[in-house]
Amino acid sequence: MTTPIALTIAGSDSSGGAGIQADLKTFAALGVYGASVITALTAQNTAGVSGIHQVPAGFVTAQIDAVFSDLEIGAVKIGMVAQLSSIDAIVAGLKRWSPKHVVLDPVMVATSGDRLLAAEAVEALRCKLIPCASVITPNLPEAAALLDEPVAASEAAIESQGKRLLAMGCRAVLIKGGHGQGAESIDYLIGPQATLALAAPRIATQNTHGTGCSLSSAIAAGLAKGEGLETAIRNAKAWVSAAISAADRFSVGHGHGPVHHFHRFY
Repeated sequence: MTTPIALTIAGSDSSGGAGIQADLKTFAALGVYGASVITALTAQNTAGVSGIHQVPAGFVTAQIDAVFSDLEIGAVKIGMVAQLSSIDAIVAGLKRWSPKHVVLDPVMVATSGDRLLAAEAVEALRCKLIPCASVITPNLPEAAALLDEPVAASEAAIESQGKRLLAMGCRAVLIKGGHGQGAESIDYLIGPQATLALAAPRIATQNTHGTGCSLSSAIAAGLAKGEGLETAIRNAKAWVSAAISAADRFSVGHGHGPVHHFHRFY
């Protein structure tokens, strides 16, 4: 019996709704064993981020090597990387251990609007980390920020931005439509040959904290279980939509509450 294992490299969310905590909950909910490498500690709740303590790059390296030297990692999800030196440590670790699947969620700003990536690290994210990724999962504002452009407002503009992100060296781009308008939230999967539109009903709730973290983790979980990329993305989107739909069962915090990772169980 082989246990599917996924690794999250991300920041810790003290309120439990996003980051490492959301990633590990996602892996567990989807039947995957989760390991973690923590890049930063945040003092955070549903209303915002009040502090960030960055983990030294040398200790990020130590965590990466400890996990990969012992566990059979099926897929890696990368979220908040926080600083330039951590990006260098992560890139070196990926080259040293060569995981088969890398899902990069280019986290720059929290749901609350707080900045999670140092400004000087954005270029390294573009030039060093994106080329290591099997797929990147920016939302509309993140895609625009990576390209220094306005937020795309049409399907043609989204596809155009996706193709330019693809040219940065990753193998696929999933631009998420949660920040868009209309009755449907449409994600666009842009690959070298084709673009695929994946639609789901837009759900009216303020409890969306950790949605992006959870989607990218769900994709990594599917890849760790041996699913193809399109299947993993379709399954992840369906699961996250259900987690958002069930979010209002919770009464957690006074701001943007978490999604319900374990909606299948309670």
